[in-house]
This record gives sequence, C-alpha cells and structure tokens, in this order.
Amino acid sequence: MNFALTEEQQMVKDMVSRFAEAEIKPIAAELDRTHRHPEEICRKLGEMGMMGVAVPTEYGGAGMDNVTYVLALIAISKACASTGVIVSVNNSLYGYPVKTFGNHEQKMEFLYPVASGQYEGCYALTEAGAGSDAAALTCRAVLKGDKYIVNGTKRFITNGGVARYCVLAATTDPSKGYKGIINLLVDLKNTPGFSVGKIEEKLGILASSTAELVFEDAEVPAKNLLGAEGQGFRQMLSGLNAGRIGIAAQACGIGRAALEDAINYAKERVQFGQPIAAFQAIQFKLADMATELDAAEMLTLRAAWLEDNGFDFEKEAAMAKYYAADVAMKAAIECVQIFGGYGYCKEYPAERHMRDAKICQIYEGTNEIQRIVVARKLLGMR
Repeated sequence: MNFALTEEQQMVKDMVSRFAEAEIKPIAAELDRTHRHPEEICRKLGEMGMMGVAVPTEYGGAGMDNVTYVLALIAISKACASTGVIVSVNNSLYGYPVKTFGNHEQKMEFLYPVASGQYEGCYALTEAGAGSDAAALTCRAVLKGDKYIVNGTKRFITNGGVARYCVLAATTDPSKGYKGIINLLVDLKNTPGFSVGKIEEKLGILASSTAELVFEDAEVPAKNLLGAEGQGFRQMLSGLNAGRIGIAAQACGIGRAALEDAINYAKERVQFGQPIAAFQAIQFKLADMATELDAAEMLTLRAAWLEDNGFDFEKEAAMAKYYAADVAMKAAIECVQIFGGYGYCKEYPAERHMRDAKICQIYEGTNEIQRIVVARKLLGMR
C-alpha cells in the first residue's frame, strides 16, 4: 500500500495551498461579513484548473484525478469554507453528472464554460417537500414539441444566486415516483420563465449564495435532456455520491483550519504563567483533533481513489462525508473552547469555523441519511 502522492498531485497540492494562504485566507473574514461572492477568486481558480479538476481538458478542465481534487479542495476550504463549497459544487454536483452522462455537444455547451472557470454551475434538486426524500419531487417538466415546459420551485440551491448553468431535477409524472425523474441542462440566463427567488440568510458559509430557483412555464430545449427519460434518479444518486466526496473534503479543510488556529492560539495564550499549550487538557484536545482529522482525510482520499479507479464508491463516500462532517464540527467546537471567550467573538476566526462546519452535517444528504446508505450497503439492501 502506497500513501505517497504522485509528483503531479504534490505539485497541485502545494500550488493551491500557497494560493489559498496568500489570496483566499486574507479575505475570508471580509467575505463572511459582507456575504460577497468571491468572483475574482473563482476566476483565478478557474485559470488554475480547479473549477474542473477531474474534467478532461477537451471540456475545459484540468484532466487530473479526484485524489488531486480532494487535496485541492481541502486547501481551499481551509482558507475559506464558502469558497470551498462553490468549488465543490462546480466540480461535483454540477460537473460530475454533465461529464458522466452528457453527450459531446452538451459537454461543450454546458461543461466547458463551468469547468474552465468562466461561470458557476449549480444542481437544483431540493424542494420544500423533497430533501432527504429526493424521489418526492413536484417540479414538473412536460414535453411539448421540442421543449420541456417546467413549473416548480427549488430551495436551498448552493450557487443558485450566481450560477449561469444548472442541472435541474424534475419529474415528468409524479405518479411514476423515481421512475419519472429527469435531469435537464439549463442556461439560467437565457431561459424564459426562470427567476431567482429568495436568497437565504444562513448561519454559515455566508459568501456562498444559497437561493430559491423559480420556474414558471420555463422553456427548456428537449435536446438539453441529460441521458434519457427514466434515467434521472440513477444519475441523481451517482452525482450525490460524487458530491459527498467534495463535502467531505470541505469538512476536512474546515477542521484543519480550526486545528491550526487552535494550536497557534494555545501557544500564544498565557495563563498561570505559561502558555495554555503546556496544559494536558489542551494537549489532549489538540491530539484528538489531529488524529480524527487524519482519519477523515484517509476516508475521503480512499473514496476519491475508488472513484478514480472505477470501483463502486457509494458506501465509502457516505462514510467519508458523515465522519469528516462530524469531525469538523467537533474540531470547530473544541477550537472555540480553546480560544475561550475570544472564540465567541467575531474578532477571531474560531466562531466562523464553527458556523461553517455545521452545514457539512446537513447538505448533500444529512449525516443520518449517510448512515442509512452505509447500513444498507452492509446489509445488501437496496
């Protein structure tokens, strides 16, 4: 078993880490405070190939592997969790289904501009009554001639307020359940009947736009159907599996930021005549944080390696996602505790890490759903 990175993987990890420390981390607090979409950072990351890491160069990506993607996303999320999830959605939730199920023409039109970093993409799945129960969609797509007429509202869509392109999950017939689900590729800037609704006010990841997407007799060309009718639910599950690797990487990055800040503060903060890092109570917290984060990264890298090598990675992605999310939340809470009263103040980054970490336990499948996925795979249940 070889844990060493390839020369290319190490090079990308180092390159992105330097960029994140120099250009993303210094503005992370400002992005959080102002809720500003990091437009300039996204464009630069696009130039570096990080908005489509595992997308072939033919379609605007960097043509690398998913292990490299995980390494890059950890470094980005360590600097700014909001930027991390923007990159994750571009690569995973949006990029994966278009790359995997789109035809050449669709990839050129809808994947190339996103993977190359010109625009953001999003995946419109969640509805008011369809979250964990993804098959309960009510957003309706009716084929009329050479167009689908779409009616429905999507909620909590990451990148929704800034995305140019969208993979839209809809149903052709609610009575068919999951068999009626399709995915449509939508150019949101050129779709009559589409509008952005409510922009959510959130606890964390405040520089990431989370929006309501409204479709009222929206017209989507029939040629924008991803794959064929009846394949949408399988595509959805496959895309979510890939997305969970991205969220696991984001969680690892947040946890790493919490650990690094906790270590630095523990060395500086003096109580009873010595740095608090000298106290065993603090040392134990730091040791647990570091050990659990290493384990979370190993789970995440394993899932990415399985995807790269064509193996089934559903169970491993679910394991990585829920474990990394729980570890990140624990690390963030312990970071606040080590900072003490300062950890509760916005002057320091500890409270931001805690706010940012929480969402990793919720989106792209709650951690409860991930445990169900793992258990069903273990038991051989569908």
